[in-house]
Order: sequence, then structure tokens, then C-alpha cells
Amino acid sequence: MFSKRLQQSQNSNVKLHKQVHSDAEQISILRSEIAEVRASVLSIGKRLVESESYVKELAQQQAAQKYDDPDAKIYSRAVKMVELGADLEEIMRECELPRAEAELLMSLHNKS
Repeated sequence: MFSKRLQQSQNSNVKLHKQVHSDAEQISILRSEIAEVRASVLSIGKRLVESESYVKELAQQQAAQKYDDPDAKIYSRAVKMVELGADLEEIMRECELPRAEAELLMSLHNKS
């Protein structure tokens, strides 16, 4: 009876040892996978920051070009005048625009 219990205890210990070993291997594999995921996430984060910086720079360049173009300034001023309620003759005179362009701006931007 004692030897049977001893045998059962030894079998349980062997099973337990195998389970612990299997669990340790699984933990090692999972740690490795987590490290790979972490490296990937850091790489993606770095690329995202670089992309955001690039987009911001492009937006600044685009805004700067908008103000560097003399024609854009004239049309921006004319649109602003339309929004403020200026009449056709005043827009043509102040912005030196032909009648057709001034009429087009008024029809596009006038608040009817």
C-alpha cells in the first residue's frame, strides 16, 4: 500500500515536472513573440512620427506658396472683399481684375 502511494506520488511528480518544463518552454516562446511585436510597434511608431513630420512640412510649404503667389493674393483679397459685401466695380478697381473674373468670383463666393 505504501509502495503504491509512493509510485503514484512519483508518477504525479514526473507529470508535474513535464508540465512545468512545457510551461517554461511556452513562456519562453511567448516572451520571444512579445519582443518581436514590441520591436514592430516601435518601428511603426517611428515611421508614423516621420510621416507626421513630413505632412506638417508639406502643409507649411503649401501655405507659404499660397502667400508667395501674387495672383493668389489678388484673388484672396477679391474673395475677402466679396465676403465683406463689396460691389463689382469696387472689386474690379481695387484688385485690377477684368469684369468677367470679378463677376465669376462674385457668383462663386457671394452669400445669396
